[in-house]
Amino acid sequence: MKILLINLNTSKTITDKMRDVVVKIKRSDTEVEVVCPDSGPIAIDSSYDEAYAVPAMLEVVRKANKEDFDGIILGCFCDAGVEAAREISDIPVIAMEEATLALAITLGNKFSIMTEKQPRVAMKELHIRRAGLLDRLASIRPLGLSVAELDAKPEETKQKGLYLAKKMVDEDGAEVIIMGCAAMAGYSESIEQKLRVPVLDPTAVAFKWAEMVVDLGLTHSKVGLYHTPTLTNIEKKGS
Repeated sequence: MKILLINLNTSKTITDKMRDVVVKIKRSDTEVEVVCPDSGPIAIDSSYDEAYAVPAMLEVVRKANKEDFDGIILGCFCDAGVEAAREISDIPVIAMEEATLALAITLGNKFSIMTEKQPRVAMKELHIRRAGLLDRLASIRPLGLSVAELDAKPEETKQKGLYLAKKMVDEDGAEVIIMGCAAMAGYSESIEQKLRVPVLDPTAVAFKWAEMVVDLGLTHSKVGLYHTPTLTNIEKKGS
């Protein structure tokens, strides 16, 4: 199988970090390409950044459907544009946040999410409410770092992440911890070893989810929510 992982921001270092994670865990018969769009935000720290990232991501999704990919992963823990991506895709599109939440509730009663800065706490809570999982949420705690800082300061991020994770377990009742940003790809293992509870890296989870879906020969339903648009604006221009 061949899987495309799209980092929704334009950071080459975050893209490389995500590639390192999936190359280590992929099956020997799985090919993977990890890319980022040529245009869009350098980091996704806000709803504005999410919206800004979607058009370029959708163009990558369209192109992937014309090539020999079997599955696509949207590499951002906000699932920006996932509904639109699934509408225009005939191959499965895996959403990082969605897949990670689905796994988290099978590993413990309550989960906690560590996120970037305080303003993103409200957005994560909104996503959990929409997913109907508020009763399984122990807490959302901010690291106090931007996406760019999470990428550029791995040791500081891991130290702060371990401190937060301990509080989530001891004070909030969390049984599972989610590293709630793709810029933290590869950071979970050291925290999990010290904490001894499951610590989920969404990049790794989404990749393995993609392998599973492709193995099962599944893709998203086209009879309702992800119904293919009759005519897109791009197609009207003759491309």
